[in-house]
Amino acid sequence: MQPYRRAALVAAAYLGTFLASLDISIVNVALPTLQTALATDMAGLQWVVNAYALCLSACMLSAGPLGDRHGHKRIWLLGVALFTAGSLLCALAASLPLLLAGRAVQGVAGALLIPGAMPILSHAFPDPRARAHVIGGWSAFSALALILGPLLGGMLLEATGWQSIFLINLPLGLLAMLLGAWGIPERRYRGQAALDRAGQALSIVWLGALTYGLIALGDGKTPAGPPLAVALLVFVAFLAVEARAPRPLLPLQLFRERTFALVNLASLVLGFACYSSLFFFSLYLQQIQGWAAGASGWRMLPQFAAMAIVSLCFGRLNRHVSLPRLMLGGYVLAGLVLLATATLAPRTPYAIVGILFGLLGVAMGLAVPATGLLAMASVGAERAAMASAIMNALRQAGMTMGVAVLGSVMSMRAAALLERAGHVAALAAGFQLAMLLAGLACLAVALPLYRLAPDQA
Repeated sequence: MQPYRRAALVAAAYLGTFLASLDISIVNVALPTLQTALATDMAGLQWVVNAYALCLSACMLSAGPLGDRHGHKRIWLLGVALFTAGSLLCALAASLPLLLAGRAVQGVAGALLIPGAMPILSHAFPDPRARAHVIGGWSAFSALALILGPLLGGMLLEATGWQSIFLINLPLGLLAMLLGAWGIPERRYRGQAALDRAGQALSIVWLGALTYGLIALGDGKTPAGPPLAVALLVFVAFLAVEARAPRPLLPLQLFRERTFALVNLASLVLGFACYSSLFFFSLYLQQIQGWAAGASGWRMLPQFAAMAIVSLCFGRLNRHVSLPRLMLGGYVLAGLVLLATATLAPRTPYAIVGILFGLLGVAMGLAVPATGLLAMASVGAERAAMASAIMNALRQAGMTMGVAVLGSVMSMRAAALLERAGHVAALAAGFQLAMLLAGLACLAVALPLYRLAPDQA
């Protein structure tokens, strides 16, 4: 491949992931503004996040098979076009249902973009060291989106209104399409592409019912039992279909491989604990400490700056430390930092908050690329797209569950203390409990990763 076309390929893959990641952080900083503008409650805010994350995780399993069957380039370009259209729909929304519809379109598009980047980059860089470097750069670019999201979102909110946080995606999407159309070569694997429509339909129903039920737990107004029961029954049916399908959406036999199973469990926890923390940190800074949206964005900067720096250095680190040990270090550090954030109070000095945010960024800068590279390495090259789709689907499902479960825990804890502690103190107590559970989840998954590291060093 010509150097200029390879550079365009890298830029396109990075920019596509940048778009999908930007709308995670830029929307989080706008949540209080959206709550006022659209007259919604905590459950409504959770759905602004989860409408995107739900469609992202539910449809992501299909991204690998679609790319294998119709071409990785074609499906990736379709993802960029859909994301741009969904962003325009969000910007034009005058009510919560229309905004959620636009977020759902963005989620479907993100499901094609995020897992599609890894096989595109892996095939362009067959050398393991070069691949580790470019995947580290991909992770850093994702972190850059998380850095710019709060900063850019805060400035746009204060200057032009919440609609602008979606309109910013239009020129970026056009640039990504132009670069991708020129730089990405087409690649197909028709013979091994999954053809499992029943599995895809069941996965969407299962995740949707699960998320709805978990949010209902904290809402207190909607019965949570029926949707959770539906989620359990449909999940069992999904596993049964996947076990019998000739070319399943989720090949269950892959999970018999110890490394693949542990890496994907870790990816689920990464989404549950670390990615969902963006939702809670934004609420902590704005609704507990009382900072404005723009000021909150600047105060979240250490987390994403540290993540970007560590990700850029990841290839060099991997020359001296094995992937499993880098991954283990990331999850242990994330668990310890999240436990420390469980001590944050309304008047905690920002010096302490900023240090903790920075340390969490270091942890994610280690965990994210290591998890992705190990997932890809645990299967053959011909299954790279499928492995990427599964890992990213579980991470996004974990984020959906984290926002739903931890958000419900925060709401219930705050409601229980509201009368005797006051609004801010009650919210702080709910935040502390949510972060405590997130930290414990990271440390719990670190134990089997510790056992894996010596074997794979």
